[in-house]
Amino acid sequence: MQLRMTNQREMILRELKKSKRHLSADELYDIVKKVMPRISLATVYRNLEILSEKGVIRKLEISGRQKRFDFDVSDHDHIYCAMCHKVDNLNIERKNVNSEQLGVEAGYSITGYRVEVIGICPECQKKEKIKEKK
Repeated sequence: MQLRMTNQREMILRELKKSKRHLSADELYDIVKKVMPRISLATVYRNLEILSEKGVIRKLEISGRQKRFDFDVSDHDHIYCAMCHKVDNLNIERKNVNSEQLGVEAGYSITGYRVEVIGICPECQKKEKIKEKK
């Protein structure tokens, strides 16, 4: 079944792509609402779910935190800030990972994988250094 691109879906996709960030539904709603004042938060949530189910965007469920959405559906990994909860892309040389071996011990047949790294982003590191100096 073909996905019908409504004005709302097009706006959500455009703003997600334009942001170049991994936005939550709430963050995206705040942005889209400025352009489409009558759009509801429920509509944004519903459309993000539909778009992710159809593979148009990727839903990120990182560390049990609030779901975030990524316009880039290519295979790539993410790094997550434990302080501000920002999510960035992480460039790992995937050709050096033997995905077939990842599940051998548990008897799994691997269909894909993602690496999730947790750390403290540069902005939060700066804030912590400022606090330490006080």
